[in-house]
Amino acid sequence: MTTKLTQKFKLSSIWLIVGQIGASLIIILFGDLEVSYINQIELGFLTIPYSLLFLVGFTNVMNIEQEQQPLILLLPCISLLCLSTAALIMGNSFVSISGLFAVLTIMLCRSVLGGKVLGRPFTISLGFVIAVLSLSLLKFSFVTIYIPIFTLALPLAIYLFLQNKITSAQSMIISASVAVLFGLLMFVIPFNVVWYMVVGATVILAISQLSSKYRFI
Repeated sequence: MTTKLTQKFKLSSIWLIVGQIGASLIIILFGDLEVSYINQIELGFLTIPYSLLFLVGFTNVMNIEQEQQPLILLLPCISLLCLSTAALIMGNSFVSISGLFAVLTIMLCRSVLGGKVLGRPFTISLGFVIAVLSLSLLKFSFVTIYIPIFTLALPLAIYLFLQNKITSAQSMIISASVAVLFGLLMFVIPFNVVWYMVVGATVILAISQLSSKYRFI
């Protein structure tokens, strides 16, 4: 709703963030969805700020300025399937069913949209759903932050980087392959090894952005 209003009345993007913060606070305060500790380290008074930052941050992973072809919906579907599988393994049936339901909803919207382009309200909504489900799993294992980063954020960055260099279909195939590869790794490699991979890859990614030669974010 906030996205629609900001577009209709041409409001500053700050109002879009305010709306996302409001929606996230409802989830945190009334849905009792927050991360109070990380790897047995209590967050204390940082619990709500961290949870808020997590939700708003991942909500905007799919916040793409220009309109996109429905082909890009393959990436959130892969991410949601990974979240559902991880939730099933952890015994969290609610997140697992919600993830599968979200995938079915995306497929339904894809069939309705046909070849039409996707607007920001829809992509931001997808980001919010993935953020909420991810935060739910973080309460069980912090390693699950791997899923939205490496099955959505990184493949999406690769897709945006490649789409002007090769065809949209080719860039999507490469990005989806990366998402599937990282998704499968999580269920093959032990969680503690995955955690070191997440930290190591994040450090390498951050360092690479210091050089304009390798920068893509």
